[in-house]
Amino acid sequence: MKGSVAVLGEEAGVRIAALLVDGKLEDLLIDTANATQPQPGAIFRAICDRPLKGQGGTILRLPSGNAYLRSTKNIRPGQAMLVQVTGYAEAGKAVPVTNKIIFKSRFAIVTPGAPGFNVSRAIKDEEKRVELLEIANEYGVDNSDQGLIIRSAAETADLEEVATDVAAMFDLCKAVLADQEGDQSELLLDGLDAHHLAWREWSHADTVADGPTALEDHAIPEMIEELRTPFANLQGGGSIFVEPTRAFVSVDVNTGADTSLAAGLKANIATARALPAQLRCRGLGGQIIVDFAPMPKKDRRQLEHVLKAAFKKDAIDTALAGWTPLGNFELQRKRERLPLQGMLPT
Repeated sequence: MKGSVAVLGEEAGVRIAALLVDGKLEDLLIDTANATQPQPGAIFRAICDRPLKGQGGTILRLPSGNAYLRSTKNIRPGQAMLVQVTGYAEAGKAVPVTNKIIFKSRFAIVTPGAPGFNVSRAIKDEEKRVELLEIANEYGVDNSDQGLIIRSAAETADLEEVATDVAAMFDLCKAVLADQEGDQSELLLDGLDAHHLAWREWSHADTVADGPTALEDHAIPEMIEELRTPFANLQGGGSIFVEPTRAFVSVDVNTGADTSLAAGLKANIATARALPAQLRCRGLGGQIIVDFAPMPKKDRRQLEHVLKAAFKKDAIDTALAGWTPLGNFELQRKRERLPLQGMLPT
């Protein structure tokens, strides 16, 4: 099936959203409402506990545990401050947070303490940019301490819908900021569930399919079962094994039945193109080590270009660290999701 479709449904009472592009699974969101950690995007009034000497950070108290802020500047023990969860913590570690809060919707991003109005550079139509900046100025005139970024999804949206969204984000920002004082930690804004997050981030989808049988109609349960195993086929006949360990995620590349001189490069390029979606859908982050198939060293530059292009389209921050002395390739990926294993009952 050509085109993209956002599929929304539930399995065992858990909300699931899947993005299919030309019939292939491109992204997968599963509710983490029952997780022991707060969801990324959640905003808390946190209480500063203590600095971590030598590590350049501060431990904060949340209602149900500790958080880690990578800053000690102008922070004193017992101080209340607003923080936003940026990802999931490794087992036994504090939840990562930032004190640079943002309020993000489908069409707008409001940035408290960072004034200025901007339109996404992805919007090229000058007339449209002017219209969107007019909306930003109209609704931002009473919000001089907050900045606003109009997102790329606004390019094809109704201007009135964009204006309503912008106004709602400014109102939400005001409401949360007004509640930042206090001597107790408190959740002020929860993260989004899978369906709302899909609505916010997948505005480019051609169609939306929802309802009691939407997941089954598009074979999403079968695709999830495939992701529960480390094995995945590649376009062109190769395959990969994606296996998380306590220390890192290992990716092993195989050429399959192809024994030609170019087999290694072909399988490696196919891996580079498939890897962002594989990591997204499996919910994997942290350190990732790829054992690419054997290929001449002269082909490394070409493979690096393909990797950069593939991860440039990925919304999750990933740093391409480069080649190790043993010929593996290392990446460092933000832990924005929980691993798929254990998210749904078997």
